[in-house]
Order: sequence, then structure tokens, then C-alpha cells
Amino acid sequence: MPELLRSAALLQPELAALRRELHQEPELALELPRTRDRLLVALDGLPLELTLGKGLSSITAVLRGGRPGPNVLLRADMDALPVQESARLPYASRIPGTMHACGHDLHMAALVGAARLLAERRAELAGNVVLMFQPGEEGADGARLMVDAGVLEAAGERVVAAYALHVASAILPNGMVTTRPGAVLAASDTLRVTLRGRGGHGSSPHAALDPVPAACETVLALQSMVTRRIDAFDPVVLTVGTFSAGTAANIIPDEARFEATIRSISPRSRELVRTEALRVVHGIAAAHGLEAAAEVEPGYPVTVNDPVEADFAAGLAARLFGARRYVEMPQPIAGSEDFGVVGELVPSAYLLLGAVPDDGRDPLTAPYNHSPEAEFADNVLGDGAALLAGLALGRLARG
Repeated sequence: MPELLRSAALLQPELAALRRELHQEPELALELPRTRDRLLVALDGLPLELTLGKGLSSITAVLRGGRPGPNVLLRADMDALPVQESARLPYASRIPGTMHACGHDLHMAALVGAARLLAERRAELAGNVVLMFQPGEEGADGARLMVDAGVLEAAGERVVAAYALHVASAILPNGMVTTRPGAVLAASDTLRVTLRGRGGHGSSPHAALDPVPAACETVLALQSMVTRRIDAFDPVVLTVGTFSAGTAANIIPDEARFEATIRSISPRSRELVRTEALRVVHGIAAAHGLEAAAEVEPGYPVTVNDPVEADFAAGLAARLFGARRYVEMPQPIAGSEDFGVVGELVPSAYLLLGAVPDDGRDPLTAPYNHSPEAEFADNVLGDGAALLAGLALGRLARG
């Protein structure tokens, strides 16, 4: 382990430079041509079998070990967010309205570092490593597209385990690692509602069927539903993010619309909140004499850590960095991500790495991932690369 850390420390300056290049040129969703081209340059010269995605800018790279054995997968997401960066960094985004606000630039650089560390130790690998550079994590279902294209079988037989690492710009102190067995991140679904009435003049609401008060009532009733129908120990979060109706202060509109994100931790609560949300919407609409069109669009599943793989990953992190730099995650996080698609198919572990800038700021109040002010310290990249490489080395050694 010390030798792996020493090798990773030598890569740190190069990985930080790569990360900052990627940070300045963020791209969205599935088509990331500049990002992919830069990664291909960074991977050039390594003994990798490369497959480029069709219809999406993915890279699947297979590193064949020197000895026979199973296959494992390491994943990094590639896409940025439609956020205007406000942090004043010398390497801030050059693309208006687009920012690596979730740290995917660090993920890519860390996986490149892991590829180099593993290539140096290729002879001792008892099996093969699949490197999954995935676009479209931020809502474009990139993991499912890569799974459908065969990433899990890229080395021949299906991988026996998969690992992913995510940096955090807040909450977790710089360099700290956390994970847990079972649910790590929530499932995410989207509720879309349209209430239709009959428009009219604002001075005569009795002559119309006003959808606005009913829509407002529905938003509040959905919050009450969550607290009264869902077990507090199997939590759900329902947040209305958009609400629109009308064109002028004195006109009653025909329609009112809103959309909400729903986060759940278990299949039971996920199904229950879907059913109950639609019941609330249709019941309130009927009480007001309105028509309702409502649907719950399925999103990403719960990201679940296999207990054996989570225990292995936790132990490896503690051995690699020391017990003080590992803490078990006390409960799942309500954020969601599409690595859960992989976790439904193969035993997996998802870890978080603190990347709060090491400048005295409080992790509890620092801007969190997705914030336009989010900042990520890239001094953790060597450690991130070592952790990913160590996971592959350790899992293949288990056979």
C-alpha cells in the first residue's frame, strides 16, 4: 500500500493539470467530443483495448492482466452541468452556462491516474480491469446506454464487481473517505402535473374554474402526504422545482403546471409515493371540478452497495490512508446517480472522497456539489487514483 501511494503522489501534478484542462472545457449530456479527445490523449501509450461509444462520447478501456482471473470495473462520469460558474478560479469554465459543478472532472482525472498505476502493475494483475468513462450521468441515463452497449462484458466475461468514486465539495473534510453497505444514494423520479380548468377574468372567479389555487393546494398536500403516508424511517423527499400558470395578473388561466423531484431509498417507499402522489393530485382536482393530467416518470434506481464489496472497500480505504481518514456513512444521501444501474447487475461499491478546498473553510458550510460556487480541491487526485487502483488490485487478488 505505501508503494502504491508513493506512485500515485508522483502522478498528482499531472492529474491536477489534466483536471484543470477538463474543468475549463465542460460539456453536457451524451455528446462530449472535446472531453473524450482530451482523455484519449491522456490514455495514449497505455496497453489498453479501447472502444468508443456510438451515439455517445463514451470510452471503454480494457487493461489485460498478466495472469488469468476475473474482470472488475472502475467507472468515472464525464459530463458537466448547465450551471454558470461563479467561483473565481484561474481555471474556471470558459463555456458560458456550463460548469463541472459536480466534480466529474476530478473523477476522470482520477481514473486516468488509476489506469496508469494499474498499467505499471499489469504483470501482477490476476484478471482484467474495465475502465468505464461514462457521459450522461446528469439525467441522460448514460450508464444504462453503456450497459446496453456491453460495457460489463467488455473484457469477455461479465465483471464480478464494479466500483465508483465521487468527490464532495462540502460535508466531508478534505481527503476523508466514506461509504456504507446497502443504500448509498436515493432513487429519483419526476412527477409532472397539469391541472386544467376554465379561464376567465380575475374579477369574476366564480364564472371560471381557476386551476391556480388547486395547484397550490396540491403542492402543499403532497408535502403533508409524505409526512403522513410514508414511514419516517424509510424516507422520501418530494420537492416541487417548477410551477407555472397564467400570463397576466387579471386573467384566470386555463391551466396550471408543476413538476417535482421524488427521492426514495427503498423499492417499497418508491412505489408507495408514486401511488399516493397521483391519488392526491387527482383527488384535489376532482374536488375543484378540474381535469388532471399527472405522471411519474421513472428515473435512476437506488444506488445500493453490496455488503461484501462495501466492507472490502472500507477496509482498503482504511489500510491505504489510515483509519483516521475513513468514516462509515451514517445514512444514505438523497442525491441520486445512475451508477445504481450497474449496481443492479453486479456487486458494487460506491465511495465518497472529500475534496473541500484545504484553506480553512468549514466543510459543513462550504458550497455543495451542483452549486455555481462549488469548488473542489484537486490535491486529492493522487489519493483518488490510488484508491481506485487499489480497489481493482485488491478485488482481483481475491479471485
